[in-house]
Amino acid sequence: MFKKLLITILFMLFISTPSWALKSAAEQRKDWDKWLADLKKEMISQGISQKTIDSAYQNDYFHEIKPSVIKHDKRQAEFVLTSDVYINKLVTKEKVDKARQHHKKLHKKYKDLSNDSGVPLNYLIAFWGVETHFGYNKGKHHLIDGLTNLSYRNRRAKFFKKELFNVLKIMDKYDLSGEKMKGSWAGAMGHFQFMPSTYNAYAVDYDGDGVADIWDSFDDAIASAANYLSKLGWKPDEPWGQEVILPWNFDYSLIGLKKYKTVAEWKKLGIIGADGKALKLPSEASAGIILPDGRRGRAYITLSNFRRIMIWNRSINYALAIVKLAEYIDNSHSFSPLIEKAQYKLTDEDIVKVQHFANKTINAGLKEDGRYGPKTGAAIKKLQQKWHLPQDGVPDYVLLNKIKNYRGRADFMAPPQPKKPNKS
Repeated sequence: MFKKLLITILFMLFISTPSWALKSAAEQRKDWDKWLADLKKEMISQGISQKTIDSAYQNDYFHEIKPSVIKHDKRQAEFVLTSDVYINKLVTKEKVDKARQHHKKLHKKYKDLSNDSGVPLNYLIAFWGVETHFGYNKGKHHLIDGLTNLSYRNRRAKFFKKELFNVLKIMDKYDLSGEKMKGSWAGAMGHFQFMPSTYNAYAVDYDGDGVADIWDSFDDAIASAANYLSKLGWKPDEPWGQEVILPWNFDYSLIGLKKYKTVAEWKKLGIIGADGKALKLPSEASAGIILPDGRRGRAYITLSNFRRIMIWNRSINYALAIVKLAEYIDNSHSFSPLIEKAQYKLTDEDIVKVQHFANKTINAGLKEDGRYGPKTGAAIKKLQQKWHLPQDGVPDYVLLNKIKNYRGRADFMAPPQPKKPNKS
């Protein structure tokens, strides 16, 4: 019995391991060298100079297969954090105090920059604080090293190769050394963690020294961040949104960042502020309702600037952390961490179960990777619709129990339950 089990385990390890990883070290190095030689030819075809390529790859120690780099890209948290927990991790009393100090110190110097770009300084400070803790954690990874590894037989190789080429173009343009090119493991750089492609599109030389230096010149870094948000379409006189309360009979099929209605229309549907008062937003502004943790968590109405933040980073929780910190910077309220409202904390295993079930029953075409994203949320809405559940797009114990006890498509035919007020 033990022998059979051992054979089974070894077989599973074999089929789950990439074929290249089963080769000897010498064979792997030969494949790597050939791939890198071909990559350098592609760099030349992209207009990158031979001088820059030679400079970037002069020290072979930094450019060979490193499984540890790839592990960063595959790493997942055991639990999918609720928005409240996520925000509390990023927006702390220490960070709020430092953000307010920086804002007070920098307000006069960057007042004109803020006015010209239309981006309030409190938001720029908030991005700075969330991205690098005000410049203390800009990243020390060699970008050429990391991005080269991530471009090699990786699930997002095409994306990382594009960013690698952009790094080399930066070196080419300003005649910078590879040692200057440092940042996060994924390639984000400088005070505001620009990806190389974002740098090439939006970085500016604010101090006029001939180099858009987002690493060591805060003038260039904050001006580049302001330019980026401005070019994304930031609306200077419009708030991001606010936390709200939904009526007991709310139609959850209306939620979503792209399910737009005017603020006035949402008011007619019974949406009010979390303080129990009328919404404090421009009546004609286009807005969407989001529920980061489903109907048992907090609800928010979001306007255009919130969507601009999500172009910077596609995470709703990230955007909420930015606006929360920006609000603290702009007022004098005492810091108070959020009290977690969500009643069910999901695990990666929960998400995989939902993804597998959605693929099996409704041909959702999802990657079964345990990552909750827009496609998984849309598939969950379809499952909730079939089971006549509120369509908030977030799996909870009710949906997970239905999946666990699923016996066939007849389960989807159960009659809908009447709506009634939530007395909790």
